[in-house]
Amino acid sequence: MSVKVQKILVCGDVEGKFNQLFKRVSNVHQKNGPFSLLLCVGEFFGADNSEWRAYRAGALKVPLPTYVLGPNNPQMKTNYPDMRGCELCENVIYLGPYGIYPCTSGLRIAYMSGLEEENSTATSFAFSSVKALETQVGKKPSIDILLTSQWPDTICKFSKAPERIDTHECGSPLISRLAYKLKPRYHFVGLHGIYFERLPYRNHKILKEAARPVTRFISLGKVGNPQKEKWLYAFNITPSSHAEPGEVNKQPDDVTECPYSEENIVREPQKKQDLQRSQFFYDMKSEHEESKGMKRKVEEGHSLKRKPPKPTGPCWFCLASPEVEKHLIVCVGNHAYVALAKGALVPEHLLILPITHFQSTPELDEDCREEIEKFKNALHDMFKKQGKCVVFFERNYRSQHLQVQVVPVPQEIASHIKETFIDLAETEGLDLDEIPKLSDIAQVAPIGVPFFYVELPRKEKLYHRIKKNFPLQFGRQVLASPPLLDIPERVDWRECEMTKEEEIDTKKIIQKLFSPFDFTLEDSDDDED
Repeated sequence: MSVKVQKILVCGDVEGKFNQLFKRVSNVHQKNGPFSLLLCVGEFFGADNSEWRAYRAGALKVPLPTYVLGPNNPQMKTNYPDMRGCELCENVIYLGPYGIYPCTSGLRIAYMSGLEEENSTATSFAFSSVKALETQVGKKPSIDILLTSQWPDTICKFSKAPERIDTHECGSPLISRLAYKLKPRYHFVGLHGIYFERLPYRNHKILKEAARPVTRFISLGKVGNPQKEKWLYAFNITPSSHAEPGEVNKQPDDVTECPYSEENIVREPQKKQDLQRSQFFYDMKSEHEESKGMKRKVEEGHSLKRKPPKPTGPCWFCLASPEVEKHLIVCVGNHAYVALAKGALVPEHLLILPITHFQSTPELDEDCREEIEKFKNALHDMFKKQGKCVVFFERNYRSQHLQVQVVPVPQEIASHIKETFIDLAETEGLDLDEIPKLSDIAQVAPIGVPFFYVELPRKEKLYHRIKKNFPLQFGRQVLASPPLLDIPERVDWRECEMTKEEEIDTKKIIQKLFSPFDFTLEDSDDDED
């Protein structure tokens, strides 16, 4: 089957000039298209984002599916509702901190947001992020496009350098390593307001290695810049997975040696002395006096079956992380905790989360898995006393930390939940399979496999293995639909946010309701004797 050549647009820093960008893109799309998508490097938002409101509200439409990198300036991160990746408005997707975006055409796009720093944050990346992306790609990379905002530091070796930039001062050694390891066919960058297209460089050693595709490195200017630097780039590309090897590996006449080498790339930093014992302290009383009866949790010297993986960047759910909104926490166990959901679907919408970093249920160690089940049973009993049943669901897709969503619903709609999930899954083109009631999700979903999983009030379990794109709000969409809760206006959690004061008041109510079923309080009483 022949594969259609993909027509792609790439732009540099937008910095809030959305009208100028999308008007130009629309014109180019109509005159020279159709184009498949628009990719944005550099800073997408700027000091003035007043033009964004019309796109966010749907008054103005984005002409092409548009994919953007994350912020490089901490002041810009407030424009991103979810720093792990999210839809910013219709047709505009924030890709996330790093990863691989697999297009339906077969095109593979790798990306790394932010600037190089010693530690990964919402606006920076460190060695761990680069290494994690390399692991995702594997030993035989076939990356068509690499997107980074920051330049690599040695890109101009063997080639003429631009006059207005010193890559040794502003470039990133880690981006150089990433480009060397991934060997993309195109590498786009931004940030410095200049258009620069390096001579293509080869990615193999002549006479020693088989030919590989060359890399074309391109820097783009800022949208609407007064210097008239080129800021929109159009090109055609056939996905490597579908192209003829002889064609994709063709070496142009002006190809240079690779500016990076195995001897000069950044190596993994030496680890500091391994700690034989790890401590975790969390004192609910010192943070909130209203949480009377909560004990101070001390986790010291636990012998886990395997060491939990560390997050590759800031995690909003690791309990020791400064990003955690502690006013939402309902109770804390030894291995897991319960918190109020941000932008709750219903007031009692909760989350069960592991204290340390696990991405999905199949990755959990036995102790954490058992305590999460214990929380499920306790919450089931709490809601049963209120005349409600409960739905638990998990989405292991575009999420960094395991979140078991806990949504109570009226008993009278319990018989319709399974049918509604299956019907809406068919509408979305998803295969939602029922698995045996006594089965464990870890038996069905191998570690690392993206999935959606739901446990229903009548003990039915439904599972979907995610292979392509998946609607991020699917679980909320089903429960909010007319056959069930009939609150479609609350599908998007961002439209349901409360003030911090409202969240604290709601948390107190839930704590009071849960206290008769809270097994963690029993341990607390024992500690205080």
